[in-house]
Amino acid sequence: MIAFDLNCSNGHRFEGWFASSEDYSKQQSSGLLACPVCNDITVQKALSVPHVPKKGNQRSLSVPVAAETAKADALPPVVVELVQKLAVAQTEMLKQSQWVGGQFAETARAIHYGEEADRIIHGETSAEEAKALMEEGVPVAPLLFPVVPPSAKN
Repeated sequence: MIAFDLNCSNGHRFEGWFASSEDYSKQQSSGLLACPVCNDITVQKALSVPHVPKKGNQRSLSVPVAAETAKADALPPVVVELVQKLAVAQTEMLKQSQWVGGQFAETARAIHYGEEADRIIHGETSAEEAKALMEEGVPVAPLLFPVVPPSAKN
């Protein structure tokens, strides 16, 4: 089971449990998801920040534990809304993009030099390789949010 924080178009936030990410997508596209407060069926995933505590020897003595575990809800609403819009924009862009995994740098170069068909791609590469691509004039941009490789999805 996987839990997602969800928002309706009226701004109500609630939690939904699904068998997998695919199950969530199927229910959303079929109009089966509804806000428990207002019954709105325009429901999207909300930004949720997982809490991964630091190891005991990595904690700063000057940072109180309460500050370390502060929830994303403590952010100003305008910031939360902006981050959510960026996450939705990235998700929509990735729907039009092809996953090339660890072959990102090679594929990006091949597209740039006309050796492969022009298309939007995403994948994995090192920071050094990304810098080298940019220095060559190959158009690349880092993704703002982590992407789960298709092979690792539920």
